[in-house]
Amino acid sequence: MKTVKLTSKRQVTFPAEVCRELGLEAGDEIDLIPTVEKGEPGWTLRKHGKPSRAWIGSLSHCAAQVTDHSMEAVRESIAKGRREES
Repeated sequence: MKTVKLTSKRQVTFPAEVCRELGLEAGDEIDLIPTVEKGEPGWTLRKHGKPSRAWIGSLSHCAAQVTDHSMEAVRESIAKGRREES
């Protein structure tokens, strides 16, 4: 078990081994996840992961098929879809 000391400014320095294991570097953000273990509250630390942006642009092929992006055309497209569902 590793121990860190809290300063008067509520700051801690993590051991280098912990930073290496978590892949942490200066400026990285850490997620604090509340936990309860054996009835005692605690926290789990995890390197903050950036959300995946893989979905961006995934529907561009749909937009390429449409030439009119006006609100009127969008509303008509929605209405047409609702009529087809009925």
